[in-house]
Amino acid sequence: MSTANKKLSSARLTQPTDKFVEEFTASVMFDQRMFRQDIRGSIAHATMLSEVGVLTGEERDQIIKGLQQIEQEIENGDFEWSIAQEDVHMNIEARLISLIGEVGKKLHTGRSRNDQVATDVRLYLRDMIAPIRSELNRLQDALLEVAEREADTIMPGFTHLQTAQPVTFGHHMLAWYEMLVRDAERLDDCEKRVNTMPLGAAALAGTTFPIDRAMTANLLGFDRICQNSLDAVSDRDFAIEFNSFASILMMHLSRFSEELIIWSSAQFDYVDLGDAFCTGSSIMPQKKNPDVPELIRGKTSRVYGNMFNLLTLMKNQPLAYNKDNQEDKEPLFDTIDTLLGSLRVYADMMSAISVKADNMRESALRGYATATDLADYLVRKGTPFRDAHEVVGLSVAYGLKHKKDLSAMSLEELQQFSSQIEADVFDVLTLEGSVAARNHLGGTAPEQVRAAIKRARSSRS
Repeated sequence: MSTANKKLSSARLTQPTDKFVEEFTASVMFDQRMFRQDIRGSIAHATMLSEVGVLTGEERDQIIKGLQQIEQEIENGDFEWSIAQEDVHMNIEARLISLIGEVGKKLHTGRSRNDQVATDVRLYLRDMIAPIRSELNRLQDALLEVAEREADTIMPGFTHLQTAQPVTFGHHMLAWYEMLVRDAERLDDCEKRVNTMPLGAAALAGTTFPIDRAMTANLLGFDRICQNSLDAVSDRDFAIEFNSFASILMMHLSRFSEELIIWSSAQFDYVDLGDAFCTGSSIMPQKKNPDVPELIRGKTSRVYGNMFNLLTLMKNQPLAYNKDNQEDKEPLFDTIDTLLGSLRVYADMMSAISVKADNMRESALRGYATATDLADYLVRKGTPFRDAHEVVGLSVAYGLKHKKDLSAMSLEELQQFSSQIEADVFDVLTLEGSVAARNHLGGTAPEQVRAAIKRARSSRS
């Protein structure tokens, strides 16, 4: 049997692995996506082994040249993956030995698949954090663009999905933006623990060879080194933490999606998502379905499932490495793919959204959104709040009976509920007056929206 087909880890066993068991225990079908990271880690390991005298310079160069050739073969689609070799690591090592012979067998000196796979997963996740951060930034930029464009657009603000007070659409977009700011902070914090190197822990206890872990960490761009060999090979906290970040971010996107679904309905008709992000019905030609936000709302549960999968996977594992940890990759990879795709399509969708300002304004006028402004007005005139609350309640009841918004009532109509109401009341009863009056840090006034956008852009520049 050739080295490429012979199982490299089978010498101890007296019988060949059962064919079904071989397929059942293999991970190469999904972990082959880490080939670049595996080759990068092996090149760094070989370089370090040469520096400490375990490999000669010539052996190091042969190994590196062989690994580079394998990487090119994989990139070109010319590499033959073998289930018999179980995983990406053994497939690459077997191919290396077939290319350069006995020297290839020296590469694994001073390391184990346990610390090798832990290193590869961290390298892969670290590499994927960059495009995730890029798409997150792109979505933030899209929200700031919409907020700036719609800084003066008035819509109803809701509590309990009931009209509460008028806000600007720009202010609403900045609320979404603030959620993403926290998400970005969580990603940055998570990356610190991802970027810690386990290589050198070997199987569980370290190695007897004179390795230089600091050199390897520097070659691979790790900020820190795992301090305990047992923990290094068995730790998957970083994957769980990333999934936690992803779950919270997807929860935010799901909340955004719920609002977009509501707003794009015929009953609200506040926004148009753009035909590129919707689909039609197979039977009802009038339909324009918000499939992208609906699907992201659904994919959120998928990411939650991956989070719970990893927590459950780790909850009863004794130290150190266990085969269970082969199951960490598929949920992690799926979360990465789902999150990256969701952020990308959301950034595109928000860049193309159009707002129906007239419909929003009309909706805000229907819900007595300035009732609180009337109460505040009366309090400033000296009316105790509870009395002001009652006056406004009577005014709204009158408006409902006569189908009039507060701003549409005459001064005489309003004065029948309180003699303290004067002509200046209309400065606060209009929608524009209401939002403009909330002119403080964090308020919905257009002036504050523009100031918040300026601060946001400045903090990210």
